Amino acid sequence: MAGQILNPNLLLAVPLAPLAGAAIAGLLGTKFLGNVVGRKISTTACILGVLVALILSVQTLLAVLDGASFNGTIYNWMTVGTLKMEVGFQIDSLSAMMMCVVTFVSLMVHIYTIGYMAEDEGYNRFFSYISLFTFAMLMLVMANNFLQLFFGWEAVGLVSYLLIGFWYTRPTAIFANMKAFLVNRVGDFGFILGIGLLLAYAGTMNYQEVFAQRDALAAMSVAATGWPLLTAACICLFIGAMGKSAQFPLHVWLPDSMEGPTPISALIHAATMVTAGIFMVARMSPLFELSDTALTFVMVIGTITALFMGFLGIIQNDIKRVVAYSTLSQLGYMTVALGASAYSVAVFHLMTHAFFKALLFLGAGSVIIGMHHDQDIRNMGGLRKYMPITWITSLLGSLALIGTPFFAGFYSKDSIIEAIHASNLGFAPFAYWALIIGVFVTAFYSFRMYFLVFHGKERFGKEHHHSEGHDSDAHHEEDDDAHGHHGLAPGQKPHESPFVVWFPLVALAIPSVVIGYLTIGPMLHGDFFNGVITVGENHRAMEVLREEFHGAAAMAIHGLQTLPFWFAFAGVASAYYCYLINPRVPAWFFARFHALHTLLDNKYYMDKFNDVVFSGGARLLGNGLWNVGDKSLIDGLVVNGSAKLVGWFSSVVRTAQTGYIYHYAFVMILGVLATLMYFFPFWHA
Repeated sequence: MAGQILNPNLLLAVPLAPLAGAAIAGLLGTKFLGNVVGRKISTTACILGVLVALILSVQTLLAVLDGASFNGTIYNWMTVGTLKMEVGFQIDSLSAMMMCVVTFVSLMVHIYTIGYMAEDEGYNRFFSYISLFTFAMLMLVMANNFLQLFFGWEAVGLVSYLLIGFWYTRPTAIFANMKAFLVNRVGDFGFILGIGLLLAYAGTMNYQEVFAQRDALAAMSVAATGWPLLTAACICLFIGAMGKSAQFPLHVWLPDSMEGPTPISALIHAATMVTAGIFMVARMSPLFELSDTALTFVMVIGTITALFMGFLGIIQNDIKRVVAYSTLSQLGYMTVALGASAYSVAVFHLMTHAFFKALLFLGAGSVIIGMHHDQDIRNMGGLRKYMPITWITSLLGSLALIGTPFFAGFYSKDSIIEAIHASNLGFAPFAYWALIIGVFVTAFYSFRMYFLVFHGKERFGKEHHHSEGHDSDAHHEEDDDAHGHHGLAPGQKPHESPFVVWFPLVALAIPSVVIGYLTIGPMLHGDFFNGVITVGENHRAMEVLREEFHGAAAMAIHGLQTLPFWFAFAGVASAYYCYLINPRVPAWFFARFHALHTLLDNKYYMDKFNDVVFSGGARLLGNGLWNVGDKSLIDGLVVNGSAKLVGWFSSVVRTAQTGYIYHYAFVMILGVLATLMYFFPFWHA
């Protein structure tokens, strides 16, 4: 099959199948067209659409592994001079792998949603949204040009906005989706500037045509500034990734996005949408490789995100927010790998993370169901014996997250740390130690949550319990309000979730354990990404990793002796001691370091900073423009001023209108005389 061109019609069916399901559920299954079809048809259409996309994606990946590829135009939308605006696909190992990850996680989320949203009135609307998201994400990863990339980029942002504010009657949800929308617009402004710079100097939006000119572009500067063109363009593109992939300081939207239902937290904010920025930078590796400045910028931002967002997870009590801050931290790890030119390692961690983080989010949703929509981990404890499937799958996901040897997360996370250690960029030593500390932090907050939820004494079913974190996912809010209680009532016990909820947990747990062991060889040290990801000769991180790799089993065994493993072990042991053996320790830390706790609880005051500086600045600017521009200039000078000028001129002219005929006759005579004198200047005769 080497050299074979993939069938474009089959490729087109991959994104269109979920789109068809979204159309059926969203148009025919909602009030929009009168609920023509019921829940069963809407569910079937959406799940079938994603299943078809998954089957075709797996077939595509297998064909790509055999040497097949595709890079061409599907539809020519518009031609302006020499510029072509088109829909096109570039199918290679990177996009085929992303297609499989997106469709598999999406299918699991679709199945999970059957049970999770069963009693919600917006059931069909939710299915429509998540299928529409799958379509948008597939269009993004399959694109062969910047126009289609930008379309997919904005489309996933739009659907994310709709899903975060899914319960649109709740003010917190509306605030969260507006916050996500506005923060992403900041990143997208940089993103479109980067695309515009490349278009202006390369004259095309096709990836391969831009990459073919990369050496010429590297020698250019941005007009009137003197900035190196590729450095400016790559930093602008990465600012877009900072918004979409929630990197500091554009990370503030992601924790608040937990206001949406749990299934979308797994689909959008763990496995797919937030990884779009990582995918984009990996796709642009031929350009980023020519700018060490841009790579250093990427590494610095990733390091800050990986370490400092992890600290915030330590003090969270909402089960979903703990997992959300873990997502921020892991995205930081991926970004650091990009900065070290270890693009394949970043994409590898993207893949492994998609499985175990989706598992952890869906596991958190299963716990929320069992707890009757109480999300506060301080009200849980001892759930292991009531929810055995949720317990074991959550444990496997947590072990993968902290990088336990032989688990999927170990292979990708350890490779990132080793790549940073081998990097020759000046910032790499600081990044290395930040990631090592981050390993301890990740292990601590992950197992703090695990121990508080599944072990220890039972703290649920009490008359007086903590209220923080309740009901972010209360789609049974009306039922609970009717009984005057959120969470388990006194005497009630948790229960295992139904089959449609726990089956996706099991299906995601399997790759969370084995996918790293099976794929690290070909993805990082084989030829899986050959010709797809470009690494310059002066960036040796991947070369060092290949020299030190002696097989997946040997790497895991060696991993038991390395610094990251012992830091992770220390984190788990510390969490065990603090929350199961001696709970007085956290209380002592809280009392002794109350100022630090306040700083973390207020998320480094980033929201306050944004509110004062940007929102406040915008308000001041708006008030200034209104007072000076609108009231003084437009209303006062242009509108009212012109009216006053006409009135003044009229008052002057009105004095000449006396009503006497002899006055008018006298003016007429003067006029005739002036005309004669002008045309017949007799005084020169």
